[in-house]
Amino acid sequence: MSDFVNTFLLVYAALFPIVNPVGSSPIFLSLTGHNTDPERRVLARKVGLNSFFLLLGATIVGSYVLEFFGITIAVVRIAGGLVVTAFGWSLLHEGAKPKGQDEGRRHVGLEEAFFPLTMPLTVGPGSISVAITIGSRRPPDMQSLTNLVSFGCGALLGLAAIAATIYICFRSAKRIVASLGPHGTNVMVRLSAFILLCIGIEILWAGLRELLRLPG
Repeated sequence: MSDFVNTFLLVYAALFPIVNPVGSSPIFLSLTGHNTDPERRVLARKVGLNSFFLLLGATIVGSYVLEFFGITIAVVRIAGGLVVTAFGWSLLHEGAKPKGQDEGRRHVGLEEAFFPLTMPLTVGPGSISVAITIGSRRPPDMQSLTNLVSFGCGALLGLAAIAATIYICFRSAKRIVASLGPHGTNVMVRLSAFILLCIGIEILWAGLRELLRLPG
C-alpha cells in the first residue's frame, strides 16, 4: 500500500506544476472564446482524455520509443522547447493585433482538441519528459509482482487525477476568469502566455545544456 500511495503522490506532485491546469485555463478560454459552453465542455473533456493517454503512453513506452529511434531526452526537450516557445510567443503577441484582426478569430473545432489545446498548451515536452522519467523508475524485473502492480496502479491513478484536474479547471475556466473582468482576463492571458514562453525557453536551455554537457 505504501508503494501505491508513494507512486500516486510522486506522479501527481511531479506533473501538476508542469501541466499547470489552473494557469492554462485562461489561455484555454481565450482560444475557445467563440465556442459555446457545451462545445467548451466537450473540448475540456477531450483535452483531459488526450492528456491522460499521452502521459500514459509516455510513462509506459516513452523510454523504449526514444531508445528505438536513438533519440535522447535532451533532443526531445530542445524540439519541444522550440514548439512551446513559438506557441507562447504567438499567444503573447495576439493582444498586439488590431481590433479588426482579433474579431476574425475562428471557431475552434473538436478535431483541434489535440493540437494545440492538448499539446503543447496542456501536455508539453516538460511533462512528457517527466512522465518518461517516472516510467523508467518502474521495477526492472518481474520478481516483485506486488511492487510492480502497486507502481502501475499508483501511476495510473496519478495520471487519472491529473486528467481529472485538467478537465475540471478547463470546464470551469469561464467561471474562474469571470471575476477578473475583461481587462483582468486579458492581463491573466498575457501573463500566462509569457510564463509559457519562459517555460519553453527553460526547456530548450535544459536540453541544450544536457546535450552539450554544460554546467548548470
